[in-house]
Amino acid sequence: MRVYPIIPVPAQAGISGFESPAEEYRQLGLDLDELLVLHPSSTFIAMAQGDSMQGEGIFDGDLLIVDRYIKEADKKVVVAQLNNEFVCKIFDKDRKMLLSSNEQYQAVAIHDYDDFRIEGVVIRSIRMHFKSPLLSKRLCMP
Repeated sequence: MRVYPIIPVPAQAGISGFESPAEEYRQLGLDLDELLVLHPSSTFIAMAQGDSMQGEGIFDGDLLIVDRYIKEADKKVVVAQLNNEFVCKIFDKDRKMLLSSNEQYQAVAIHDYDDFRIEGVVIRSIRMHFKSPLLSKRLCMP
């Protein structure tokens, strides 16, 4: 599964326009940054491409919240660079492998000669039920 890094965008949910039937719940307020991000200065958003991580609930076009602060990546879903390509996989430190959660894909061995770097641990994924024209435009995707 490939990923496309996206510039972090602060987002907040609010109520605007005509008065909503939910107006009485306004005091609850919701800050999506606070809800989704653990370490703001060490977090970035990426977009998943492909179906190799569907077993982890990550689907093509989903947004990934990736935390660089978390250092323990073994057996976790990570975004990594492998030979200048961003990938989203499960990192197996002991076996030096990147694993897919879809059995149709083989594990990828990490060799000493590979250019490999973990960019961060995926702490959240956001299911994108509809394509975002804004993201498609920013990423130059169809």
